[in-house]
Amino acid sequence: MSRTKETIFLLILDKSENDAEKMVSLLRNAGIPTRAKRIDDEEDLIAALEEQSWDLFLAREEEADFDLDQALIYIQKKDRDIPFIVLSQNYDHDNTVNHIKAGAKDVIPFENEKHIVVAIRRELENRIIRKKLHLMEVQIHDVEHRCELLLDSSKDAIAYISDGMHIYANTSYMDFLGYDDIDEMICVPVLDTLSSDAQKSFKDFSKLFTESNTFEPIAEINSTTVREDGTEINVTMSLSEASYDGERCLQVIIRPEQDSVELQEKIKEMSQQDLLTGLHNRQYFMEHLHTAKEIAVHNHTPAAVLYLSIDKFQKIKTDLGMADADLMLRDLAHTLDEHTNETYSLARLSDDVFGVIASTKNSNDMLELAEIYRKTIEDHLFEIEGKTLQITLSIGATLITENAPDSNDILGRAQTAAQEVKEQEGHENGNGVRLYTPKKDSFSDDHDIATSLIQDALDSNKFKLLFQPIISLRGQGDEHYEAFIRMLNSEGEEISPYDFLPPTGPSMMANKVDKWVILQTIKHLSEHRSKGHETKLFINLTSETLQDKTFTSWLNVALKAARLPGDSLIFQVSEASAISYMKQAKEFAKGINTLHCKMSINQFGHALKPFNLLKHIEPEYIKLEGSFTKDMQKGDEEKEHAKEMIQTLQSMGKITIVPLVESASLLSTLWQAGVNYIQGYYLQAPAAEMNYDFSEGD
Repeated sequence: MSRTKETIFLLILDKSENDAEKMVSLLRNAGIPTRAKRIDDEEDLIAALEEQSWDLFLAREEEADFDLDQALIYIQKKDRDIPFIVLSQNYDHDNTVNHIKAGAKDVIPFENEKHIVVAIRRELENRIIRKKLHLMEVQIHDVEHRCELLLDSSKDAIAYISDGMHIYANTSYMDFLGYDDIDEMICVPVLDTLSSDAQKSFKDFSKLFTESNTFEPIAEINSTTVREDGTEINVTMSLSEASYDGERCLQVIIRPEQDSVELQEKIKEMSQQDLLTGLHNRQYFMEHLHTAKEIAVHNHTPAAVLYLSIDKFQKIKTDLGMADADLMLRDLAHTLDEHTNETYSLARLSDDVFGVIASTKNSNDMLELAEIYRKTIEDHLFEIEGKTLQITLSIGATLITENAPDSNDILGRAQTAAQEVKEQEGHENGNGVRLYTPKKDSFSDDHDIATSLIQDALDSNKFKLLFQPIISLRGQGDEHYEAFIRMLNSEGEEISPYDFLPPTGPSMMANKVDKWVILQTIKHLSEHRSKGHETKLFINLTSETLQDKTFTSWLNVALKAARLPGDSLIFQVSEASAISYMKQAKEFAKGINTLHCKMSINQFGHALKPFNLLKHIEPEYIKLEGSFTKDMQKGDEEKEHAKEMIQTLQSMGKITIVPLVESASLLSTLWQAGVNYIQGYYLQAPAAEMNYDFSEGD
């Protein structure tokens, strides 16, 4: 591939101006137009990275008075795609390997000019390819986004139905039925949205559709729709065959019998507005976030994303009551709006979170803006029904650059930074500003690095398993453990899968890691059971494995090879994964059931309506989300709410597990609530061996 004749912007770390000029001349003589900037130290590097984008960084190793590997880490933290080549005095194998492990693209002796030119051409061409790929990803996402907008912008209320369940619904459909988001909508059977009289007619049509390939192109029935609040509306329902994600399904269009222009305008207005505060809503914010990402990619124009989280909101709501808390939110929204430039995008993202998208030159400007918001709210006195209230914000900030991930991950970065404000030492009450920076051992922002490191860990046996006991509170003597995986870094430190497995991939690696865990777990469990133990193990799986249609047959072979009964394994998936991949989760549950394996849902209770999930998937075990454990140690109201959820699960025949039990004081409360099993550091931290004495619990 031949390089275009575009001028490249080169950053050179070299104390010798003559040697730096020699390098520029070398590139120009090789036909590579170059504009260069020479830097002497780390301070110059930081200033240069803030100044503009660079195509390449050449660093003389012996001339550097600071750690070049730290410079690499700094570039990665700034989220810049700058190929880094180290120019050494002499070739040293160990030194070369260390630099490349840190992220350098090559290490070349300074006098080897031909090698330098070839390597530079290679890295510049690779950077062009990465840039084109990034542009294509944005364009593909844009096409998909526009297709969804065509449906979402339709005034008609449209949904797709498969096996009696909503698999897609546009904004008009959700607004018409009174639902807030698609995650909530897909958990609702279509029959639940129809009156009892209308259900029979729909069943007749859907049966005809299921059993016949000669279904009429369009069929219409008069029906009565039941909204989420119980309101009934007479509608005309149009049914037709459609395809969604490559699968045959039923398209449903509902229209009021008396179309109202005013109703349609109201629906359109509500679709982009938060009704409580009058600000824009999350949908509007995410659309503008996607646009900001496109501008950053195409025009190299960065933007800032601020995630403004109200500190101790649950306590505020408890102290004030819901009505007064709403008044406080309106006042807060008004105050934020007053201090927001009209060119910025301000929105309410959830109950206690606001978001801002703002044009900015660099991270320093972004942090200054965040500090203005923080100080403004800290100094503002909120007057609520004669009471004076002070509120603080934990603000997370991240920069949208040409190398930033997709919109959801960008917002996730800012959310992570805001959460770190609440957790960091000295900010137990929040009230701070934090810039998102990837952890040293976190690879979630670079899938290529993540894939390479995970594959290396698999090849070099750099993973290890830990086991934590799960103890019965009801006097049962059965033995349960949960298996955890850790990656070992170069210093032998353990890295959590939250850091080495990115939330959006790499999917192939996540699936490989899951299978490694299963095979190693089966090996450990088989040896342990051969000593007379009837132990059962919980194994956590990622959403990628939920989508693997070959998993059941693969697992069958693995179990037979180990001569291990299927009921000794309990496969655990998160509530979020099960909701996001509802159809795949149902098929997964059926598949493992044929092998007599059990299923568990963990982090249960985080969704707005968690029990909707259990209408479609029937796991044997439910592990509550960790915050419920903390709630049971708070006031009576929080404790009763947690107890109510546990008792509801008990009435459904679910085996309940409460995690994060760290003291004996909680045990009586959990026992009274009817909890089946507990897990936490109070019992035992995750250990390399399954050596807990279950007889002590008796």
